Amino acid sequence: MTNNQADYANLLQLAKQVDVKLLGRVAVLMGGIAAEREVSLKSGQAVYDALLAKQVNVDLIDVTTIQQLTALAGKYDGVFNAIHGRWGEDGGVQAILDSLNIPYTGSGQAASSLAMDKLRTKWLWKGVGISTPDFRYVSPQNPFSVDSFNMVFPVIVKPVREGSSLGMKKANNLQELSEAVKFAEKYDSEILIEQWITGREFTCAIVDDVALPLIELKTEHDFYDFDAKYKTNDTQYLSPVSLNEAVISQIKSLSLQGFDVLGASGWGRMDIMLDEKNTPWLIELNTVPGMTDHSLVPMAAKQVGLSFSELVVLLLALVSNKK
Repeated sequence: MTNNQADYANLLQLAKQVDVKLLGRVAVLMGGIAAEREVSLKSGQAVYDALLAKQVNVDLIDVTTIQQLTALAGKYDGVFNAIHGRWGEDGGVQAILDSLNIPYTGSGQAASSLAMDKLRTKWLWKGVGISTPDFRYVSPQNPFSVDSFNMVFPVIVKPVREGSSLGMKKANNLQELSEAVKFAEKYDSEILIEQWITGREFTCAIVDDVALPLIELKTEHDFYDFDAKYKTNDTQYLSPVSLNEAVISQIKSLSLQGFDVLGASGWGRMDIMLDEKNTPWLIELNTVPGMTDHSLVPMAAKQVGLSFSELVVLLLALVSNKK
């Protein structure tokens, strides 16, 4: 049995040994106030349905205010956080739950805040020598200037603190770049301009410090954008992937390293580009990944024999183990 197979077997065993009665009363939080609200509502409903099927004592709560969070105090033994994007994924909700002493799925406040910030994530990764594409940034203190821009096209422009590929555009020249920056500024005051990596796109789900099987993403779009993620049915998700074991191991190792450096915990999903020389580049970490019918973490979990409901229960059990 390989190390990967042993890790997968341990996850399966842990999932099957969970006594749902010990999870106590659980709240599934969904909705939020970010641009990803509609996706979050779908994730929350799917998680809630799975927990009901496992006979967990669970409530589903559409959260949009701090008051709704503080009202959870003393009523719940754990929270499954399915709020995507700002507030739910950037440390805001986590900080409030910490102050209420309510355990929750996923990373803590500091790691959540850092991972949501693409710019500071890349500064940290580069600081410890992790491969991530070259970049520039735009901010109120560092405004965009066509005259001083010195990267090779194409590039991809992203709001620093947004998820689900919202506000992102590819730029092939200075005119497109200026338009993409203006578009991204509708979502955030800080903008990341990242070197475009020509190659293949992969994602690596991580659960309890175990890298699950990789999934390759293929889309007719320029990149895996919001429509490719949630609306179209022509996006291809390939697993097992067509790579040699050495490259797979390299991608998984890099993903786990990037996850650890950010201080992430519980679960997450790392996005990776593999260039034409088979060199992997970390793009970003999602600390509250989607849990819809198009979502990638459940897809990867299924590859090792974990059903959706077993995955959800396992993530809650990891919370219980941290109490």
